[in-house]
Amino acid sequence: MRVLEFHDLDSDDRLRLSFEGMFDPQADLEREMEPLLDALEAGAGEWMPDVVEGTRRRTYSRAAVWKALEEKRGRKSVAIGLYRTQWPALDMTLRLWLPPSPPRLYLWVAVQPLSFFSEAERSRKFVEMVRAWASRYAVTRATASSLAEDQLVEASHSGRAETTEMNEDGGIDEVSWLNVFGPKRVEKVGRVRMLSTPAHRLEELPNGAILLMTWPIAADFASDEARQAQAQVQAHLRPELDVSMLLRTLRERSATLAPVEPRFYPDVAPLLSRVVDRATISERQRKIAEFNAYRPPEPEEWRTVALPPDVEDEELVRKHYGHLAEGLVALVHTPLPSVFEATAESLTDIDSYFWTENFPETFARQNIEGHAVPAVGAYLGEVLVRRLGGQWIPRQKLEEAQVRVGHRVWLPFVRAHRYMRSRQALLDYSLTQFYREAERRRG
Repeated sequence: MRVLEFHDLDSDDRLRLSFEGMFDPQADLEREMEPLLDALEAGAGEWMPDVVEGTRRRTYSRAAVWKALEEKRGRKSVAIGLYRTQWPALDMTLRLWLPPSPPRLYLWVAVQPLSFFSEAERSRKFVEMVRAWASRYAVTRATASSLAEDQLVEASHSGRAETTEMNEDGGIDEVSWLNVFGPKRVEKVGRVRMLSTPAHRLEELPNGAILLMTWPIAADFASDEARQAQAQVQAHLRPELDVSMLLRTLRERSATLAPVEPRFYPDVAPLLSRVVDRATISERQRKIAEFNAYRPPEPEEWRTVALPPDVEDEELVRKHYGHLAEGLVALVHTPLPSVFEATAESLTDIDSYFWTENFPETFARQNIEGHAVPAVGAYLGEVLVRRLGGQWIPRQKLEEAQVRVGHRVWLPFVRAHRYMRSRQALLDYSLTQFYREAERRRG
């Protein structure tokens, strides 16, 4: 049963909920979890999980949840996953810490794309679900917000993991789109102050927790009106802070997240698109703007006049180049089955793979020069031969070996040497660009 995996989808923002509470360890576990599932089934709607994962995956049902909890129960805790097979994508975890540890309940919910919550009603139903959980399971804290926003907050606080972490003065560093503050945190901030917060929705729950919602629509969190509301809430809870400074910071975040239209240099656009997809969501638009201005150096690894062959058996040397190329295939064929095809697209796959793995700066330089460079150069040359009608002109020195394409000869081993110098060099001297230049000039 195949579920939607975030890494297989377009790199969209998502709504994330982190919920921490308590449960009764003396109660029957199924009966104790029924209110949780009641709220989930009532509030999830179109993002309702349809798969439950214990030791194996099953179609969602109450019985499947009980079976998964039974299968995954360990000595100290139990955790199961809930997912979807159709859009929108869902990654949900239910974890319970069992006695003798304090009986804690943890819920993690991520729904992609965030734009799914562009309607006020979907956002409202999500909040009602969280409210039901917070009222039933003695919430200690809960927050829901954009993944990109969370990443910016974490970066600004030097890696602090929680967006509503208490500061030394007893205030709250950050306020998310949706927040539930447990009774202890409420008392630290001050119940009277918190209950007078100018929020879109503010509710004191029966167990003493307080639910606070800054804006009606989750996906609209970065609009200027939503930022003004967020700044007012934050300034109220942190009266020592200036609302205008808070608003300036929030507007800077919104500017960072504002969509930028990709206008990449055509020869390397497929590669740069993949690099952008690897960036954190909060950095993606900034990276697009950076690559819009990026121009790789023009390929110089070519000549108009070929050096003549200087080997005794040209066919034997060409076979040697083929064996070297097979070394690259052997190295990367598992993550990149496209290398068997030896196409322009497989070159882009290789570029992206080496960049993701930071290959030139991860492995020993002697191994790079002795094994990776010859294998990459030979493979690149083989693609020129197979796809552009090129012809190897063998030389005793690898760096002098040439592939004739049209009226020029190309030096794939020289390109491979420059390519493998650093991670940045993988972009500046990409195999993708080299191929496209040879393709363009073969006439």
